[in-house]
Amino acid sequence: MSLPQPMTLRERASRLGWLTALLGGISGLLIVAAVLTLLSRSERATRAPTLPLGLLDALPGGGVVLAAAFGLAGTFVGVAALDTAAAMRILSRTRRQPRRPQGPALVTRQLLLGPGVQYLDLDHLPDWPATALPSREEAAAVQRVLVTVLVPAHNEEAVLGLTLQSLAAQSRPPDRVLVVADNCTDRTVEVAHEHGIEVQQTVDNTEKKAGALNQALARLLPEATAADVVLVMDADSTIATDYLAVALGLLEDDPDLMAVSGLFYGEEGGGLIGQFQRNEYSRYQRVVSRRPERVFVLTGTASVIRAYALRAVAAARGPLIPGPAGSVYDTLALTEDNELTLALKTLGAKMYAPPQCVVTTEVMTTWRDLWRQRLRWHRGALENIGVYGLTHTTAMYWRQQAGLAYGVVAFLSYVVLFLVTILAATSLRWSTFWIVIGCVFLAERLVTVWAAGWRARLLAAPIVIELGYALFLQFCFLTSLAHIGTGKKADWNYVPRPVQGLVVAVVLALHDPVVFTYGIVLPESVLFTDWYEALAVWVAFNTLAYVGLSLFTLAPPLPRHKTRAARAAIADLVGRLPESPRNGSQSPQRPLNP
Repeated sequence: MSLPQPMTLRERASRLGWLTALLGGISGLLIVAAVLTLLSRSERATRAPTLPLGLLDALPGGGVVLAAAFGLAGTFVGVAALDTAAAMRILSRTRRQPRRPQGPALVTRQLLLGPGVQYLDLDHLPDWPATALPSREEAAAVQRVLVTVLVPAHNEEAVLGLTLQSLAAQSRPPDRVLVVADNCTDRTVEVAHEHGIEVQQTVDNTEKKAGALNQALARLLPEATAADVVLVMDADSTIATDYLAVALGLLEDDPDLMAVSGLFYGEEGGGLIGQFQRNEYSRYQRVVSRRPERVFVLTGTASVIRAYALRAVAAARGPLIPGPAGSVYDTLALTEDNELTLALKTLGAKMYAPPQCVVTTEVMTTWRDLWRQRLRWHRGALENIGVYGLTHTTAMYWRQQAGLAYGVVAFLSYVVLFLVTILAATSLRWSTFWIVIGCVFLAERLVTVWAAGWRARLLAAPIVIELGYALFLQFCFLTSLAHIGTGKKADWNYVPRPVQGLVVAVVLALHDPVVFTYGIVLPESVLFTDWYEALAVWVAFNTLAYVGLSLFTLAPPLPRHKTRAARAAIADLVGRLPESPRNGSQSPQRPLNP
């Protein structure tokens, strides 16, 4: 009988992450149950108990104790999950040493988790894989980085020339440009040669863009040094003149910086559909530019990554991150740039997205193409975090997906409430409070696209027009969930070339305070039912929550030097904590692939 395979670090991190969330969720539910029980106790006093042994009456006190126990157990498991994640950060020089609980903490953990300590192997601190970073001396010796640009292209003769022209116009020219022609049947290769650019054609590639890049990187990375970096950019995108100067300057100034991402904006054209996307991209980039050190996705349109970081990703596939062993890009991922971001973040890579690194990329010009693109984006993001599980790295992405789901429910609830009210009310009257709320949303819609020009402002001003676009995106999200649930085969949306879901209060410009006095479809009694009241309270809660988000969006960001100082103070405090022994001695580092 064969022995079971030992659990990899990535499997351990995911399992402990999910267990932490489960224990924390149970703790939260118990607290909510205790609060609800306290609130309803006076009402229950006049009725016979519905649960045996007075369990409901005992719940507040007992529930709080149980909630504390589950919460504390989740904390112990969460610390173990963080220790595992720290061991995987082979691209970070600040990996935190795991600490085993001592004294009362050790006894408390044993009492709370019991046999779970042995089952989860919490006493065995993970062995640390060897770092993938060059030595400090070798990194400091790099005075000037050398950049190779990879442009994967599949039948891009119509736009490739513009991409190559933007590279030629850089204030700091690239050291090498390589067009990776993938199964091209048009003049893509000829266009590249006309611009004096080197071309590498893929061989028997059936794995789309990721496969083409893997073939190019397999030739490039083995000979790369600590000074080499790679710019991967789409053949239908152009970059600002100072893009490379800014990105390479940041990499030269900070040896610990692993990647620099561009901020993408939509190209001109595409009519109303194109403007919807430009507004959406402008709002997204405004959010990113407020926290440039918190990169959400290393955009595939144009991002610069250190060569040894890409080499580390290829070596870590399997024991530390999912994906085919030896491949930089996971060819099974629908959104390869999102997956590579997760891989690099899991390995501890530091990233930055400076606002000067502007990328202009294509917009979809038909609703069908936009639908297919967004289905791929949503499904790819969901499948990626599903494969990685719940870890310290993916927690932010799980929250984002939960936020999207909440936004769908909140928005559809508002639509239902609005329609029922219109169809059942005999009159609608002004409400100063909700007019103010509507003005807040109007200000948020306008301010967040103001820099995109007058067309963007004109589209955002009516609010209701962009609500239709938000509804379209939310149906894309729901459809992607349905496709995952039913196991429908995913598709790649190659397009040949010749927003957010916010719950908003719509303010109507009315000449008379009475909107409808006729045309009643539903009986007015609907407005006095319990379910309508509950729906109204739910929508009001959601609306106020989004008002808070809107005000936060409108507020200026905190000065970066203050946030950096706060993080440095916390790191200094953690660093001064006493180290605990690791089973009596320091565990030796081991290579990824012994």
